[in-house]
Amino acid sequence: MKRSYLNLAVADGNTYDVMVVGAGVFGAWTAYTLARNGARVLLVDAYGAGNSRSSSSGETRIIRMGYGADDIYTRWSQRALELWRKFDEETGARIFQRTGVLWIGRESAQNSRETLATLKKVGVPHKALARAEIEKRFPQIAVADGEFGIYEPESGALMARRGVQRVVEEFQRVGGTYQVAEIEMPAGKGHVSALTSWSGENFRARNYVFACGAWLAKLFPELLGRRIFPSRQEIYFFGVPPGDRSYAAGNFPTWLDQTSETYGIPDIEGRGFKVASDIHGSAVDPDSIERVAGDTLPLVREYVARRFPALRNAPVIESRVCQYENSSNGDFLIDRHPDLENVWLVGGGSGHGFKHGPALGEYVARLVLDGGETETRFSLASKQTVQKRTVH
Repeated sequence: MKRSYLNLAVADGNTYDVMVVGAGVFGAWTAYTLARNGARVLLVDAYGAGNSRSSSSGETRIIRMGYGADDIYTRWSQRALELWRKFDEETGARIFQRTGVLWIGRESAQNSRETLATLKKVGVPHKALARAEIEKRFPQIAVADGEFGIYEPESGALMARRGVQRVVEEFQRVGGTYQVAEIEMPAGKGHVSALTSWSGENFRARNYVFACGAWLAKLFPELLGRRIFPSRQEIYFFGVPPGDRSYAAGNFPTWLDQTSETYGIPDIEGRGFKVASDIHGSAVDPDSIERVAGDTLPLVREYVARRFPALRNAPVIESRVCQYENSSNGDFLIDRHPDLENVWLVGGGSGHGFKHGPALGEYVARLVLDGGETETRFSLASKQTVQKRTVH
């Protein structure tokens, strides 16, 4: 049932219950969920939803349930997939692409054993695949001795940029207000009554949610400048042989290779076979980074030649540079600002956050509207100044 929070707004027609700054997947789903629950919401973004600078841009993202022993993220992924599917049913957007997800790892690795145990405990459909079975199902993949697979048949890929933009469209359809604007940061402590854009426009709200991705560290430099670490990440799309559909969605799974921290997505909508390293790149400024890929191409080519031998000489038909927005260990940041009582900080997607957008939006909306304490591992206090990645 929808809550009605309209009576909580000041009589001024330009005052909102909640203002969300940042229209990436976290901000868009938070704003959409708040609006569907009856709140009067303003969503703003400096460059626009799905813009090429954002961590939520690009063609595709993975949605998978496996997280080692981290059942909190497995459960959030389950809920998020349910909501992405519901969104597709309600809108006809076709954001979720059910490709299946194949993990490639070593049978002896602790993470592999923990992933299998967690998937079983939480009730995620899956199957362990021996080397011979992977090679039989997917002969395009070269599998080494000691490697095996974990296959999630219900998981897959999400159309990233299109997904964010459609969520923002639906947000507006249910009554939300969306605007492109760059916001000046509030000064001082206590209650924030209004935010101002660089063009001088004032925005008033009872609560403010900053879901600004890699810009959080720039907007709150003293608080987050040493706790959010944006990194440069390169993505490549390889051209498959003409007439060859064996690498296309429906014939080939989305995949993650734990032996080399590499992942990829099959050819969807003719964009090519996506391959990228999950190893954190160099530190970047999301406003000024030159987004021309090439630094990691030799590494990626060597990997493709080894793991997918038939694509050894495949051309790169597209490439992108985006950024991860890393917390110290990969856990999300969802907490109140320590000095600004009606300001929430939401971020730390850390390269695995896109899939969780709908579940995170529910979580943040509930905290903002109903109150309560955030999960300890999402708290600001848990974020360190030295990176030690534990969540992948």
